[in-house]
Amino acid sequence: MSITPDALEPEFSLTTAATRLDFLSRRDNGDTALNVVRDDDEDSWRSFRVAETSLDVDEALELLALGEVVSRKAHGSRLVGIRAALRGGAGWEQIAAALDVTTQEAWDAYQESIAGQLDDDAATAARDLAGSRPS
Repeated sequence: MSITPDALEPEFSLTTAATRLDFLSRRDNGDTALNVVRDDDEDSWRSFRVAETSLDVDEALELLALGEVVSRKAHGSRLVGIRAALRGGAGWEQIAAALDVTTQEAWDAYQESIAGQLDDDAATAARDLAGSRPS
């Protein structure tokens, strides 16, 4: 199996992908040294105290791919969030602040999301909800 965002995305909901991403990132000790074999006394429980965890190659690639999956899925929810905010009466200034962008950038991102995710009828309604581009 290839470990890519496209392979993993259909398999994970946003919540599941974020949970697995968090698990893998917490499991790695962050060491930059190459993995080495340690010569510990296998019969000693003390060896578990000093045992450190690092991800194997497949887990590391999964961590990278899951980061992209989470990013894509979170970005995909932008359209839902903006439409809900507009229906609730939020202005473009408030939406832009929530996205940490300018009002024009927020409006443009909304228009791009509409074009990429909605059919013609839904797109027309979404554009009407947005109003004109803020200046």
